[in-house]
Amino acid sequence: MSKIALITGATSGIGKATAYEFAKHNIHLILCGRRQKRLITIKKELEKFTKVHTLNFDVSNKIETFKAIESLPEDLKQIDILINNAGNAHGLDPIQSGHIDDWDAMMDINVKGLLYVSKAVMPQMIDRKSGHIINIGSSAGKEVYPKGNVYCGSKHAVLAITEGMRIDLNPFGIKVSAINPGAVETEFSKVRFKGDKKAEDVYKGFDALQAEDIAEIIYFVVSRPNHVNIADLLVYPTAQASTTILKRN
Repeated sequence: MSKIALITGATSGIGKATAYEFAKHNIHLILCGRRQKRLITIKKELEKFTKVHTLNFDVSNKIETFKAIESLPEDLKQIDILINNAGNAHGLDPIQSGHIDDWDAMMDINVKGLLYVSKAVMPQMIDRKSGHIINIGSSAGKEVYPKGNVYCGSKHAVLAITEGMRIDLNPFGIKVSAINPGAVETEFSKVRFKGDKKAEDVYKGFDALQAEDIAEIIYFVVSRPNHVNIADLLVYPTAQASTTILKRN
């Protein structure tokens, strides 16, 4: 019987690539995102290969999140795999000149959104004593870099929450994993720099990771035997030695 996966932030980047990777393996998909047109397009493309259901909501909105997941049809309520991928970065400013709206957006989506979705999905996993939760973190959750302050804080929180989840859900046989990518060439920089020319230079001069690279790793993690849990994984492009050290051409 095909497994069911719920993916947040499925309209672009790692979330979208993971949806395509899972579809290859006939995993049924619940794709979540804020951009309805993109959800419709992805659904049309992927339902040739597997069952696809979309949910249009913002993970940072607690009421919307619980309502959306409660609305799932009966045959999709038993979620086997949860990919908490929705996240964002806003600005690259010293803490003293950072914008509070940027801080709120990062904490609301990266931390609270992950918690809301997990809270809505975990009960049925606990009842069945089965499931796998993968939280997409970042190398920024492993170290702090200049002007990364609140974004790094949000991703450190993701890692701490993941470790806490793994402990608390252990009695129920639920796997909990963190995947922490370094430089991945997605819409990330465009969102962070809000159209600034800096966004165009982020990935210049080296071969960055692609969303598909991380999607393949995510599938590898979820396809391990029942007795194997890849708990915490840090992934860099070859050119990257740490968050701030990159070998550019």
